Amino acid sequence: MELKKLQKIGGICAILEALIYISAFIVYGGILVYPSANASAIEQFNFLNDNYLTLSILNLIIYVLFGIILTVLVLAIHQRLKNYSPIFSNLASIFGIIWVGLVIASGMIANIGLNSVLDIGITEPDNAMLIWSSVSIITEGLGGGNEIVGGIWVLLLSIIALKEQIFSKQLNILGVLVGLAGILTIFPLEVFTEIFGISQIIWFMWIGVFMFRKPTIVINS
Repeated sequence: MELKKLQKIGGICAILEALIYISAFIVYGGILVYPSANASAIEQFNFLNDNYLTLSILNLIIYVLFGIILTVLVLAIHQRLKNYSPIFSNLASIFGIIWVGLVIASGMIANIGLNSVLDIGITEPDNAMLIWSSVSIITEGLGGGNEIVGGIWVLLLSIIALKEQIFSKQLNILGVLVGLAGILTIFPLEVFTEIFGISQIIWFMWIGVFMFRKPTIVINS
C-alpha cells in the first residue's frame, strides 16, 4: 500500500473513531436508561434482557470495531513518525497495539458475559447479576474505564510530533493533554475518564482531517 494512500485511510479511520466515541456518548448518555443503583436484581436483569440486541451491537461497535479501526490508525501514524524518531515511534506503536488488544478483548468479554448472564438469569437472577458485576469490572479494567495504555500511546506520539514539528503545534499540545488525561484515569475519578473521552474526540477528528488533507510525508533533512 502506498504511504500516501495509507495516510488518507488512517485519517478516515481517526474520524471514524471520533464518530464511534460520539455515538457511544449519545446512546449511553441519552438513549439507554439504566436502572438505578437501588434497583433489584430482577429489574437489572430485565433491563439487560430487554436491551440485549442493542447492548450486543454497541459492544461490537465501540469496542471490537473501534479496535480494528484503531489498528490501521496506529500503523499509519507509525509510518509517519518512524523516520523522525525510530525508537520512540516503535515504543508508541507498541502501546497503541496493546490498546487495540485490550479494547477488542473488552468487547468480546462483555458480549460473552452478557450471553451467559441472560442464560443464568432465567432461573437465578441474583447470581446472574453478581456475574454481570464481575464482567463489568473486568471490562472496565481492560479498556472501558481505564485509559492508561491509550493515554501513553497518544502522549508518546504527540511528544515526537511536537519535537519534530510533524503535525500542527496546537494539535500536538492537545495530544499531550489527552495523553496525560488518559494516564490520570489510573485514579478512580470519573472526571478524568470524561476529560479523556471528550478531548480525544477532538484529537481524533483533528488528526484525521490533518492526515487526510496532508497525506504526503516530508522528511526534514
